[in-house]
Amino acid sequence: MEMEDGRRVNHLPPGFRFCPTDEELVLHFLYPKSLRLPCYSNIIPELDLHRLHPWELDGKALMSGKRYFFSQKMENRVLENGYWKQLEMEEPIFSGGSGKVGVKKLFEFYIGGAPFGMKTNWVMQEYHLCNWGSAFSSHYPKTKGIRKLDSNKWVICKVEEHKGNAQSFNYSDEDGSELSCLDEMFLSLDDDLDDISSSHFL
Repeated sequence: MEMEDGRRVNHLPPGFRFCPTDEELVLHFLYPKSLRLPCYSNIIPELDLHRLHPWELDGKALMSGKRYFFSQKMENRVLENGYWKQLEMEEPIFSGGSGKVGVKKLFEFYIGGAPFGMKTNWVMQEYHLCNWGSAFSSHYPKTKGIRKLDSNKWVICKVEEHKGNAQSFNYSDEDGSELSCLDEMFLSLDDDLDDISSSHFL
């Protein structure tokens, strides 16, 4: 958000929380951003994923328990001291009876060079648009027939650091809501990898 004097503030005022659902992130933030529509402008900042390690996002991304920001879509996510590795799973995002409107991809951050980096507790969910048809026209009827701008340019990134080890992590979000199946699959996979690692050294 931007103050009257031009200063940018990426923390919400006391008492406010930014906790949209996956559907709300796609419909009310990513879609308008991709069409350059005036909707909730400047709430989520634009950042360069190539330049910022996850621990450098504080004070730059929108902070509300997790770190939210827009990034341009890119093929690789390699930084100076690490890289984001995509897990081989994707979760579709639906909007009521309108059908599939987006896809959520999951990444883990590794320190070092690929493919021999060291895995950290940092994870990222990346939101993509996948349907420009009737699924969106019902929410934004005035956009019918207009030129679709930046349709494949922007994604929303949601970054967080998991505290503790996988075994002690509760399968619920910070506000007590149930995690999606993609989140649970990731945590279960992390448990299996830890079990394999432990048995290797016995």
